[in-house]
Amino acid sequence: MRILVTGGAGFIGSHLCERLLEIGHKVVALDNLITGSTDNIAHLSGRGDFSFIRHDVTEYIYLQGPVDFIFHLASPASPVDYLAYPIQTLKVGALGTHKALGLAREKGAGILLASTSEVYGDPLVHPQPESYWGNVNPVGPRGVYDEAKRFAEALVFAYHRTHGVDTRVARIFNTYGPRMRAEDGRVVPAFICQALDGRDLTVFGDGTQTRSFCFVSDTVNGLIRLMESGFHEPVNIGNPHEMTIVSFARLIQKAVGKGGGIRFDPLPLDDPKIRRPDISRAREVLGWEPVVSLEEGLIPTIEHFRTAVRK
Repeated sequence: MRILVTGGAGFIGSHLCERLLEIGHKVVALDNLITGSTDNIAHLSGRGDFSFIRHDVTEYIYLQGPVDFIFHLASPASPVDYLAYPIQTLKVGALGTHKALGLAREKGAGILLASTSEVYGDPLVHPQPESYWGNVNPVGPRGVYDEAKRFAEALVFAYHRTHGVDTRVARIFNTYGPRMRAEDGRVVPAFICQALDGRDLTVFGDGTQTRSFCFVSDTVNGLIRLMESGFHEPVNIGNPHEMTIVSFARLIQKAVGKGGGIRFDPLPLDDPKIRRPDISRAREVLGWEPVVSLEEGLIPTIEHFRTAVRK
């Protein structure tokens, strides 16, 4: 197939492009490079089956020739980014999704929206199944990302019901791996970079809040399985192995092999206290579950920050 990946120069997007090419598809990556980087896809340049277009997905997308499927990943995705670009984040969730859906309708293509576990907000149900509607503060600082994705999901379903567009929705949980940015602001790069410098690791709150970390190759495989499935309802893509942030900090210190303590800072507003996906639907519908353990996934991730980022 010929596949368009919006946000194709981003962290997950670049890994997705790479994997799609490996399994024989032709790929067009589209990115405005606000948070993505051509460094992530430089190794793909020059291939006849890959091309890159620098473009803002909130503007009309013109793409010559057939398109069989669209992965809509374009969006700032870390708190540092969407707090720096709040309006752009809302625009890409609304206008960007509208433009991507319009292209899918024009080309007769399927489309997958990369949504997020953040649609569940600070959840009151644990673990989080797709049937849970969430607990989101629409006017808090995280609301620009949470509500952008919630609106995007509503728009996807409107296009599916009204125009018959072949749609998918993936709710992605805490993905990590090589090509994350050091200044990303999320806990994995923050802890690894602090540990590599021998500094204290900054834990917000008392560290008892939980997260579930999924290695990027598992996330990408889940997205491709969902593309191939023909299933229209939302599907959680994440690792159900849950751990506290303070336990994760100690794991990073052990994996990096450097000293330093743990410093506790106030918890940011609306920061989720618990986060773990119920992946029963992914197992049943997609035959998918993560296979890379956290200890395995941290090896190439730490090496990425040790060499490529911190040289």
